[in-house]
Amino acid sequence: MSPLTARQREVLRLVAAGYTNAQAARRLKTKQATVARHLAEIYKRLAVHDRAHAVAVAIYLGEISLADLAAIGQAHTRLTAVPKETAA
Repeated sequence: MSPLTARQREVLRLVAAGYTNAQAARRLKTKQATVARHLAEIYKRLAVHDRAHAVAVAIYLGEISLADLAAIGQAHTRLTAVPKETAA
């Protein structure tokens, strides 16, 4: 049985892929405070104190996979990349 809900896994996948709380909230069409509440509950359920540890434990427990992170990370990079003509 999974210690995390489907929504908590979704939030943690985004955090693991490098999204800030604000970016994750926009992606999930929710409020930043909701993402923060999900993270607080994730920390409690996984008995951790920060984002990095939550991601490590979630990967270890099989809650999220490296393939999940690669797919989300690629999409995130495309969304936040600086256009070449404006890069200095």
